[in-house]
Amino acid sequence: MPQSLTKILEGWESLEEEYQHIQETHRMYLQKLDEISKLQKSCSSSIYRQRETLKEMSHLVKKCSKELTEEDAKTMDDIKEKIKTRPNVFFEMEAFLPRKNGLYLNLVLGNVNVTLLSKQSKFAYKEEYEKFKLCLTVILLLFSFICYFFVSYRFVDAILNFLLVWYYCTLTIRESILITNGSRIKGWWVFHHYVSAFLSGVMLTWPDGNLYQIFRNQFLAYTLYQSFVQCLQYYYQSGCLYRLRALGERHNMDLTVEGFQSWMWQGLTFLLPFLFFGHFWQLFNSVSLFRMAQLPECKEWQVLMCGLCFLVLFTGNFFTTVAVVRHKLKSKSQKPKSW
Repeated sequence: MPQSLTKILEGWESLEEEYQHIQETHRMYLQKLDEISKLQKSCSSSIYRQRETLKEMSHLVKKCSKELTEEDAKTMDDIKEKIKTRPNVFFEMEAFLPRKNGLYLNLVLGNVNVTLLSKQSKFAYKEEYEKFKLCLTVILLLFSFICYFFVSYRFVDAILNFLLVWYYCTLTIRESILITNGSRIKGWWVFHHYVSAFLSGVMLTWPDGNLYQIFRNQFLAYTLYQSFVQCLQYYYQSGCLYRLRALGERHNMDLTVEGFQSWMWQGLTFLLPFLFFGHFWQLFNSVSLFRMAQLPECKEWQVLMCGLCFLVLFTGNFFTTVAVVRHKLKSKSQKPKSW
């Protein structure tokens, strides 16, 4: 037998052994997937039943809270405490179980399971989201700087606005996926990205003209400032979150936001003046656009629509931030003083 043929036969035997091993491994993999699917369904249905039973139990506890002995009262207090903490435990469990997508994800992605099954995958996706947000913010900062100081062509402005639309739309999709995987993002900080995407889309369709040119520099300066503040926030918030996660005070899936949250109270209050200045700039933009809409030569619907969007952004951002600050000051004043 020729030596070359011997080598081929030996190589083929080795390939056949490996092929059999791959087939067996794949068979076991499919079997485990089937087992995991059954376990997921079992866990989901058990959590649902527990939730329903806990509702009934909480009603019974409220009824039985009167006329109890001291020992029974302690037992009831212990049950009440466990009833309060149980939903948080279920939330952590459900972060690793398949969920039905919300309306927005269903419209964008369809009925696709977006739940990541390992902590490493979830954390990696969150970190990739943060990097994406930082990179695009830096690009928007540079782009708006160039448009404001060096370039004054409408099609270049259109590219900037299209980039803003794509950026905010992508953020809303990624944030919806992160919420499905256990991120606790406050409602307004998600909703304001939808408003910002809509605002950028309206700006994109605003035709070039005298009114557009009047508002152009004001909008570009605002975009420049917002991008700068977002970079500032990312830098300090990510450091603060890293420290709090190491101390076990924050969840691994917590995100940086374009606003102020309660966990930022220690160490990041210096950001508040920058945030409030940006909020009142949104109000200034809104007032400027409403005044512009009253001019006789104003024919574009985009003027009034942008004014409304800026007003919504100011109202949501300002009152959400004020509510957080007020809550923290109130809770701080209620703490007993140590002498």
